[in-house]
Amino acid sequence: QVQLVESGGGLVQAGGSLRLSCAASGRTFSNYAMGWFRQAPGKEREFVASIRWIGGVTSYADSGKGRFTIARDNAKNTVYLQMNSLKPEDTAVYYCTAKPPTAITFMYWGQGTQVTVSS
Repeated sequence: QVQLVESGGGLVQAGGSLRLSCAASGRTFSNYAMGWFRQAPGKEREFVASIRWIGGVTSYADSGKGRFTIARDNAKNTVYLQMNSLKPEDTAVYYCTAKPPTAITFMYWGQGTQVTVSS
């Protein structure tokens, strides 16, 4: 049973920073892709960033390029999302997700962590 547990959300002023963490457990994550999505009130869930567990290849949505950095710590089975220069439009629930190598889409999801950016 895959479990993803996010932490690190909170309230921050515009221009500030937050680091989200996602602790993964339940199986070996070799060759998995790990990602972060977010969902703002009244909007659909959207892709933020992803990283391959092996090799560390990353991908970002345009909204976060240059401001967000995704990284992983293999020894701790943890994925991070460093968010800098936060804007009010970054306010959302942020979800950690995992995609097995044979899957087409992300299959496993955490419970989400709230990020609120005040202006």
